[in-house]
Amino acid sequence: MEPGPCSRPAEPGICVSGSPGAGSAFPASLPSGAGAEPGSRPGTVAAVLPAGGCGERMGVRTPKQFCRVLERPLISYTLQALERVCWIKDIVVAVTAENMEAMRSIIQRYGHKRISLAEAGATRHRSIFNGLKALAEDQPDVVIIHDAVRPFVEEDILLRVVTAAKEHGCSDYDFEFGTECLQLALKYSHTKAKLVEGPPDLWKVTYKRDLHAAESVIKEKISQEICVVMNTKDEESAGHLLKEVLKKELNCVNVTSTVLDHTGGNVQKFPTDQCYSFICVNVVSSDFQEIQKFLSTLEESGLPLLYPVVVVLVHCCDLTLAPLAPKMESLMWIRSLAEDMKKRNVLLSGLLLNYSKDEQKLQESFQQGASIIAALVKERSSALAGQLLLA
Repeated sequence: MEPGPCSRPAEPGICVSGSPGAGSAFPASLPSGAGAEPGSRPGTVAAVLPAGGCGERMGVRTPKQFCRVLERPLISYTLQALERVCWIKDIVVAVTAENMEAMRSIIQRYGHKRISLAEAGATRHRSIFNGLKALAEDQPDVVIIHDAVRPFVEEDILLRVVTAAKEHGCSDYDFEFGTECLQLALKYSHTKAKLVEGPPDLWKVTYKRDLHAAESVIKEKISQEICVVMNTKDEESAGHLLKEVLKKELNCVNVTSTVLDHTGGNVQKFPTDQCYSFICVNVVSSDFQEIQKFLSTLEESGLPLLYPVVVVLVHCCDLTLAPLAPKMESLMWIRSLAEDMKKRNVLLSGLLLNYSKDEQKLQESFQQGASIIAALVKERSSALAGQLLLA
């Protein structure tokens, strides 16, 4: 990440980032502003993402910026991270001619904003130059050059880089001769340069193993919020018990709960800008129509567009009063529904809990159920969608 060859920015002022759902690499990722003056605005800022590489070191045919992580192109996560920062006014992606249409499709599918495209050059530096030319008419004070395959960039480090650019400046000479390396800039360009140390997670996806690491990081981030959904007031006792057991099982995860509004199954009441895991609790019987209404509203919220959403349908039944086989048979519809929802990026599973009157058996069943739910939420495996599990 380097400041581009532009004039120095104006003095900073206060800025509040846009909604996390609209543009963060992770949900509800709030800027800390570490390393910058409180209440700072970095002037007019734009960003250029060189994305013309072929990913030779990745060892796959698909350029690494277009490789999928949780069924979504890697570059989409990077764009989200930059879109979250409200003071970045324009984002230019330099992409090869043969990938131009694919890039347009990504922008449209995932609802990216403030993005324009430029054709990549034969080298990284030419791609950056073409991106800068696309910004020539707007004349931003500072241009940030950011790798398209560094998806975990946060606002605080961006602000520190822009502040350093304001203090130290940069010249056209640097880009003409490709001196983006600090030592080369100091040796040949005769201009002041500064190394801004980034956080440990600002790493670049270079090899195939890095894709798996990126997936693990994203899974961990989007599994930090679980919402226990109760369909009726009668289910609050079981729902709150499950909520408390989940809190103990996942002591670092925020577990919330809500009772569905039967007038419309109002998902908007949920923390939808952060929550990608829903545990729907039913006691004795299940209302298929209410579940479908919930899933439809969830899909309409746009959550599954960005990340895979885990939904676990928990059915509480005293198995001493009802035979297990018929009860499992009555829940087989979950499998066909799960196949349909998987196409919509919703990973649906069923879980049968023994809602015994025996206190010890009840606790054991709920603890085992909480462990199963924790695994489903953390793994987010499409292979587990449609499973009927027993605790």
